[in-house]
Amino acid sequence: MRRCLILLFALLLTACATSPPQSANRPLVILISIDGYRADYLDRGGSPVLAKLAQEGARAAMRPSFPSKTFPNHYTLVTGLRPDRHGIVENNIEDPAIPGVTFKMSNVQAVQDARWWNQGEPIWVAAERAGIVAGTMFWPGSEAAVRGVRPTYARRFDQSVPPDARVDQVLAWLDLPAAQRPGLVTLYFDDVDTAGHDYGPDSAELNAAVARIDGAMGRLTAGLKARGIAANIVVVADHGMVAMSPTREVFLDDAVPRDAFRLLAGGALVTLYPAKGREAEVDRALIQPHEHFQCWRKAEIPARFHYGKNPRVAPYVCVPDIGWRLTTRDYKPSKPERGAHGFDPQSPEMAAIFVANGPDIRPGVVLAPFDNVSVYPLLAKLLGVAPAKNDGDLSHTAAALTR
Repeated sequence: MRRCLILLFALLLTACATSPPQSANRPLVILISIDGYRADYLDRGGSPVLAKLAQEGARAAMRPSFPSKTFPNHYTLVTGLRPDRHGIVENNIEDPAIPGVTFKMSNVQAVQDARWWNQGEPIWVAAERAGIVAGTMFWPGSEAAVRGVRPTYARRFDQSVPPDARVDQVLAWLDLPAAQRPGLVTLYFDDVDTAGHDYGPDSAELNAAVARIDGAMGRLTAGLKARGIAANIVVVADHGMVAMSPTREVFLDDAVPRDAFRLLAGGALVTLYPAKGREAEVDRALIQPHEHFQCWRKAEIPARFHYGKNPRVAPYVCVPDIGWRLTTRDYKPSKPERGAHGFDPQSPEMAAIFVANGPDIRPGVVLAPFDNVSVYPLLAKLLGVAPAKNDGDLSHTAAALTR
């Protein structure tokens, strides 16, 4: 009897050791961000590959979270949390718990410090914990060991890497032996956002960038087809883009003396700290009606923005009218900005692309506009992993799912 029990125990151990993860039989999931790809760019005729994916899958105009900036929304897409909850509340952040450090895109050390990211749990953490190999070809947060977990494969952001080379890295991961091959991949393109800022959303240069990224998408889909891989592809953007003009500027220091505050972010969204001893003066100057912009104390930011409870949010937040720049007279940009984002997420110009295509996606579905927090539960469903607590709602994309 004892020998039989030992043999049975050994067989169970062997079965557990060799059993694939629960989601091993699910298709590969590829999450692709085309930074700054406004929802209506898809209808301009310059994206035949993306248009085909949308026609044979699902599409929607997706609302970004406030603020409609790059880092906050990329982390929302992979955590399902609004920026006020996942902690990446702006592109430039200060945290009283991390004194003397300003988090910003150019601060590589901060970007790789998990303390900035640990308030949220990105989808690759859930995947890795479920035994699914994850590969991130550039994505905010993927360079840090968030909650102690890194993607198996992760490339540090390098803007000089061209779109086709980014695709080739993804395909190289998919050429690895089955046990090493990712079941979740993220892929990021920045060309469209750069062109939107430099030339504006209605420029020939923007349309050329859209076409260039569509070519990279074609390279990816052809590579998948050549390898016989049926993948669930989810294409998103972090925000849209609106045309800007030097004739639509308003200066914050016309309302309050420049030496009375310290600016952390400016443009389409202003976050600021009053100088010591000038708090009452700044408050009186800001909290009143202004032409083309509005300011709030952090505790009084409108509820629809879901913003202001996180200690990383600055004491005052100001938002200009859509298409207006809120700046200071001492700010001298190196070149004119002809397109911008960061405005009210409800503005149509801020709407982002959403396209889903694959074996688990119904063809020909046009979803109602939804908040981008609902991308995360969709990804968890496609991967077959238990989602972490999030602000999203799977019902917003359920009509696109086959199961």
